[in-house]
Amino acid sequence: MQPLSPPDFSSQNFKANPFPFYARLRQEAPVYHFTSLTKEPTWLVTRYEDVSQVLKHASLSKDVFGAAGAERRARMPWLLKIFEPVSQNMLSKDPPDHTRLRSLVHKAFTPRLIEQLRSRVQALSDRLLDEAARKGSMDLVSEYALIVPVTIIAEMLGVPPSDYRKFQHWSNRLISNTNLWDVILSVPSVVMFTRYLRQLIARRRSSLGDDLLSALIQAEEAGDKLNADELVSMIFLLLVAGHETTVNLISGGTLALLQHPEQLERLRKEPGLIEPAVEELLRYASPVEVSTERFAKEDVTVGGVTIPRGHLVFAAIASANRDERQFKDPDTLDLGREPNRHLSFGMGIHYCLGAPLARLEGQIALRTLVNRFPKLRLATPAQSLKWRTGVLMRGPQRLPVSLS
Repeated sequence: MQPLSPPDFSSQNFKANPFPFYARLRQEAPVYHFTSLTKEPTWLVTRYEDVSQVLKHASLSKDVFGAAGAERRARMPWLLKIFEPVSQNMLSKDPPDHTRLRSLVHKAFTPRLIEQLRSRVQALSDRLLDEAARKGSMDLVSEYALIVPVTIIAEMLGVPPSDYRKFQHWSNRLISNTNLWDVILSVPSVVMFTRYLRQLIARRRSSLGDDLLSALIQAEEAGDKLNADELVSMIFLLLVAGHETTVNLISGGTLALLQHPEQLERLRKEPGLIEPAVEELLRYASPVEVSTERFAKEDVTVGGVTIPRGHLVFAAIASANRDERQFKDPDTLDLGREPNRHLSFGMGIHYCLGAPLARLEGQIALRTLVNRFPKLRLATPAQSLKWRTGVLMRGPQRLPVSLS
């Protein structure tokens, strides 16, 4: 057997099918050491039980800047420090800051309030598919899977429709870094996105409404709940995280269904299957391939391996979701799979706040699509599809489909 060496995690070949490599890691090196694009010692954890531990471990800090200490911060490339203004959000913080920041927005994402968006998501899905039906084909990513979640989160935050494409472009640029050159190229997007958010806040401050952005501004003005930088970073997180996972769920989920026609037909015949079907597509396609980084505040033992203090740790969600120790026939798509404790929304205190919204959007968008077009099929061979670059997310760049 060939020695185990790190692949190009963002290459087209790897993104198209990363699962054989992860399966080998689970067998040979479940806690895998390599050097990151910033030349720092890094560990990739791949087994379900170990990934669960990493996602919950109190000594693995999400505050990579704050937990690093003065010595490591001094060694950080200046380029990374440019990203610090957009990292002052709950995803990149530990308690008590994480608890304080999360409490400010969790009320907007409760299942009850998300359920109130059902009619809006349905109307939007119907309108987009009406437009596609007139053409007979579409790129499912840019004309459907992207527009649904971008529109919903932007409306929740009061972002003008004319700016939707702009912030989505910046978002894609920032999560697609695969090497130092990509990081350099993404600096203008960081600067422009930050400037845009500050201008958006200033405009909304002069004309408050009943949207989530206005609520966050009022929380900031109420005292020590949310400072100006945290407000910018929180909106950045909500705009980016509020659509990236769902884009890949809808597009990657559709691709999986088209590649498994018996499961697609099963979904059409059993409409009540949509909820477990979306859970299985979240597991099988893994829209979030790898979790964001964590920083070892002290020596941490995971899977029998000691990760030294100061090293970075990534959890391979896509690998955990295919772990044969947790799931029977993990490489089989089974829309009725039970139980299905996938990790696509994380675990612990950083469990995805927008999970109820992503589930709602995925269920409505996929159910409406497959029921509306019984002759839905790929308009290009699956092996010719291009995949999104970047380590964290996994989904097709484009998905040309024929509707009739």
